[in-house]
Amino acid sequence: MIKKLISGLNHQLGTIYCIGRNYIEHAKELNNPVPSSPLVFIKPQSALCFDGSEIIIPEQSSDVHHEVEIVVAISKKGKDIPETEACDFIEGIGVGIDFTARDIQQRAKESGHPWSIAKGFDTFAPVSRFIHATEFEDLGNINVDLSVNGVNRQSGNSSQMIFSINYLISYLSSIFTLYPGDLIFTGTPSGVSQIRSGDQLTATLGEQLVTLTVSVK
Repeated sequence: MIKKLISGLNHQLGTIYCIGRNYIEHAKELNNPVPSSPLVFIKPQSALCFDGSEIIIPEQSSDVHHEVEIVVAISKKGKDIPETEACDFIEGIGVGIDFTARDIQQRAKESGHPWSIAKGFDTFAPVSRFIHATEFEDLGNINVDLSVNGVNRQSGNSSQMIFSINYLISYLSSIFTLYPGDLIFTGTPSGVSQIRSGDQLTATLGEQLVTLTVSVK
C-alpha cells in the first residue's frame, strides 16, 4: 500500500489490474488476435501518477505509446462476484492512460516472453480523480477520449468493449480476491500512437465529467 490517497476515493491504492485488447479495433490495429477471454496484466504501484504529472520516457525505449482507458476503483473486498452484483463493488470511475513501451513489448512478444516491463515503468499509469458510478446513466455507454497537443487521437465508448465493466469485475474476482482501492484499467480503443518529449496529453471521460492532463518530459 502507498500512503497517498487517490483523489475522490476513501481507500489507499491496491493492485493495478489492466485488461489488454478489450476493443476489437485496437486489437486489429496492432495485428493481434481478438481474445476469447480477458487478457490480464498487472502494473506496479510505482507506475501510478496523477493529473498534472510529467511522464518519463525511459532510456530503454524509443517508442512509447499512449492508451486511454476507463478506470474502475473497487470499493470493498470481493471474491467470485456475480456479474449482476458487480456494480455494488465499484467505488468510483475515472480515466487513465496505460503507457506502453511498444518496442520492448514487441520484442517480448516475438520471444514468447511476458511484457510486464513494457507496461511497468515509472509514471506509466496516470489516473484522474474518481467520481461515483451513479454519475453515469449507463456503464455500458461511457465515452472516453484522448488528445495530444490539442489534436484528438483516440475516441471510444464502453459499449465497444469486448468484455463489459461488470463482466471484468466478475471475471477478475473469480481468480483474485479484489480489495478496496484496487484499480481496473479496462482496455483502450484504437488510435494509439507514439508520444514525444514536450507533448501534452488530455484524457476525458463522459461529457468531460473527468479530465486528466499530463505532459511528457
